[in-house]
Amino acid sequence: MEQLSALVFVFIAGLITAIATGIGALPFFFVSDVSDRWNVALWGIASGIMVSASLFGLIFEGLANGTPLQLGLGMLAGVVLVLVAHYVIEGTEVTPKKYEKADFKKLLLILGILTVHSFPEGVAVGVSFADLGLEGGVEMLGFTVPLLAVFMTIAISIHNIPEGLAISIPLRSMDVPNWKLVWWAIFSSLPQPIGAVIAFYFVRVAREFLPFGFGFAAGAMVFLVLTEFIPEALELGERLPRGGKVELFAGLAAGFAIMVPLAFI
Repeated sequence: MEQLSALVFVFIAGLITAIATGIGALPFFFVSDVSDRWNVALWGIASGIMVSASLFGLIFEGLANGTPLQLGLGMLAGVVLVLVAHYVIEGTEVTPKKYEKADFKKLLLILGILTVHSFPEGVAVGVSFADLGLEGGVEMLGFTVPLLAVFMTIAISIHNIPEGLAISIPLRSMDVPNWKLVWWAIFSSLPQPIGAVIAFYFVRVAREFLPFGFGFAAGAMVFLVLTEFIPEALELGERLPRGGKVELFAGLAAGFAIMVPLAFI
């Protein structure tokens, strides 16, 4: 029963990060468009948050629980997962506006694509809860929650906001209603609580794999930043002065400034 309660708790944490994605759609309730300048800056903030969370959270914890080799192998596995996800997504074009008319097989395909794309973020949350119930954390709803878990949940939640905005922009151009923008933004991150539960259960059952788990999550997230977030920001900033690099670096700095103090609380 205690194990089930822990799994539910971790699932709820992952669900919070998914719901945060819907916040990215809220600006469209008040404005019809979001400028490229703000969009680039938000991608920069998301990138800074992901890298700082990986470095000061996952990598530090991985080294504290294992060897650099174990951490490195885990990071390599995380990179491989992202490469496989890119390969799967590259050959599949999905139009969210058509979800409502999709049959069951189509919905399964869509969910599968979204899973390989957002799974690493859920893994990061799940791994960070490995010490749930042990000493050294903060009391929350009857559980002793590791500070790393609080840090990672906040980090992924904040990161998901610009991701929700990025999902909403093309849908808005197709006249999808605002409340549906929120739904599709959240839907795109629903695999995260699933990934969180799977990762949490795995590292709790086989704790010797914990450093690999930390490395896996860190490698996947940093590689996502380098191959998706920053290229996306630079593409959006092409029409801005200096190609949007000023806004991108300002966002990166803001992301680090937000998360680094939390890492040392």
